[in-house]
Amino acid sequence: QVQLVESGGGLVQAGGSLRLSCVASERTFSRYAMGWFRQAPGKAREFVAAIRWSGGSTYYADSVKGRFTISRDNAKNTVYLQMNSLKPEDTAVYHCAAPELGWGKGTLVTVFS
Repeated sequence: QVQLVESGGGLVQAGGSLRLSCVASERTFSRYAMGWFRQAPGKAREFVAAIRWSGGSTYYADSVKGRFTISRDNAKNTVYLQMNSLKPEDTAVYHCAAPELGWGKGTLVTVFS
C-alpha cells in the first residue's frame, strides 16, 4: 500500500514562511503528477497546487499564485510546497495527493495575525 506522508506544518505569524514536504513510499512516484490540497475548518477541501511528473509544468490556485511554489525531487520521492507571505486565511490542513497514489493524512498549518 502506497503511503504519502506530509510534514513541515506548524504555527507561523502572518507574513512568514513554511515549507511542506510530502514523501511517497512508492518507487514509481516519479511517473505521476502530484498535487497539494487544503481543508480549512468547516470548509470543503480545495486545490492549492500541482506539478507534472517531470516538474516541467506547475499549476496554482489563484489564491496562492505568486506566494506558493510547488516543486519535486524524484530521486527522493518527495514533493514540496514552499509557502511565503502566509495569511491567516491559509490556515488549513494541507494534504498531498495523486490519483494513482491516494491521499496523505495531512499536516496542519496555522497562521496567526
